[in-house]
Amino acid sequence: MREARQIAGCDARISQNELRELLFRPKGVIFDMDGLMLDTERPLIAAWKRAAGEAGWHLSGEILARTIGIDEPSTRKHIMENCGRDFPYDVIRDSAERVYTAYVKKNGIPLRPGLLALCGYLDSLGIPVAVATSSVRSVALWKLEMAGIGGRFPLLVCGDEVSRGKPAPDIFLQAVELLGKSPAECLGFEDSPVGLRALEAAGIRPVFIRDMVEPPPETLASVWLRLNSLDEAILFIREG
Repeated sequence: MREARQIAGCDARISQNELRELLFRPKGVIFDMDGLMLDTERPLIAAWKRAAGEAGWHLSGEILARTIGIDEPSTRKHIMENCGRDFPYDVIRDSAERVYTAYVKKNGIPLRPGLLALCGYLDSLGIPVAVATSSVRSVALWKLEMAGIGGRFPLLVCGDEVSRGKPAPDIFLQAVELLGKSPAECLGFEDSPVGLRALEAAGIRPVFIRDMVEPPPETLASVWLRLNSLDEAILFIREG
């Protein structure tokens, strides 16, 4: 008996034997936050575009999409390289933050599909979870609170707490240390190309859940699984 299962973004036929071979029992799981746990990327990019337009600048979605997953210093560097040294980065960033904050206060932050189902399943197996985000801690805690899951993830590593941001492995290695596990024992979930590269560099099995950006083929080649939503991972986590 063969069953259809969405893997690698297409209808893939896998047998029960093939499924058993894919099963893995992680001793710890690490989540990225923005775009993976929380649906934050689209309104944030819209806020940046609006802030730039109000200041008389055009900031393309393509340029902004390349900042997904990276920390603030890397975002600054990328935007300045593409927009020129006269680009008023700090002014537009502050304006974008005000626009985004107002949007979130009005609309909240939606959770990405399958997050709570997967977390509940991991809880039932006693598998601990950590979050590794490029956001600074104060912003990360605010976003989790506005999403209604404040305090749900006490093991949290943030972009202002490591010397090198993604795609360097530092943030994930620190999360592994918080979990008290080895990288090879852990599973990592990411939506960004830089995050997937960071997981691979850390020696953690990467799982890709697409949000806004499609990684290049060489990055996708390194992933353990590509799934449509977080709860699909339940099928591949061995219970015992």
